[in-house]
Amino acid sequence: MIYEDGAKWTEAKQKKALLFAMSGLGKTYISSMLRHRGNWFHYSIDYRIGTRYMGEHIVDNFKKAAMAVPFLAELLRSDSISMSSNITFENLAPLSTYLGKPGDVSKGGIPFDDYCNRQAQHHAAERAALLDTPHFIERASDLYGYDNFICDSGGSICEVVDPWDAADPILTALSENLLMIWIAGSEDHTAELVRRFDLAPKPMCYQPEFLMTCWSDYQRETGVQPDKVNPDDFIRWTYARAMAHRQPRYAQMAKWGITLQANDVQNLKTPQDFEALVAETLDHRDPMAARTEPYAN
Repeated sequence: MIYEDGAKWTEAKQKKALLFAMSGLGKTYISSMLRHRGNWFHYSIDYRIGTRYMGEHIVDNFKKAAMAVPFLAELLRSDSISMSSNITFENLAPLSTYLGKPGDVSKGGIPFDDYCNRQAQHHAAERAALLDTPHFIERASDLYGYDNFICDSGGSICEVVDPWDAADPILTALSENLLMIWIAGSEDHTAELVRRFDLAPKPMCYQPEFLMTCWSDYQRETGVQPDKVNPDDFIRWTYARAMAHRQPRYAQMAKWGITLQANDVQNLKTPQDFEALVAETLDHRDPMAARTEPYAN
């Protein structure tokens, strides 16, 4: 850990941290607050994925849809119009829309093979974006003059690392450069996230083995053929299982850093509040529990 205790964190001229948690527990809220109200550089992993690594895939998907419309197709062929993705820190819809949902095309789904291909693209992009973090730490300081750095990771970070592996290249690079902070939710938070997802199911990124198991289990339980799967029904069915799948992975990742409770995070109003909570947590952290068995699977 790059900060041994609260004093080291408080006294540090450059504070560097990474937030990880399920989407909806406060990562972007805290990152945005630090960006707008403090001297913090906000590095969004999802934004980096959607611009640097998957931007071309996203725009090509727009163009493919436009080419089905003769009027737009002619304009594209003659370079009379251009298309771009208006992705922002707060609006990641172009990325999630590209990932899509597997199932019945007539209900907004995409063929499962295409879905798996896009998942693989996202996995590669997420790993690359995470490994770009040390470069952006230097860039934020050298180019823009920011003293402090916050990495707002995607909810699927736990799907692209092995927290039980002491030599995991991504977690090693991150923990050597930032304080890893897990925002842990309660059972009430889980129930609320499931409720929100049920109202508006959104595409997610899954570990390949987990996805294949869910896809086959869903068809076996429902008796629905792959091309007739209702896309929203499938991802609703998968979401709660994904949360249970991710929980132990997040918990093991937390042994590389510290844990903040979502209820405490949601009450933070200023950068000073955040810095104080981190310092207090560092002082009450049990170093033996964190580092004596971090890699036992």
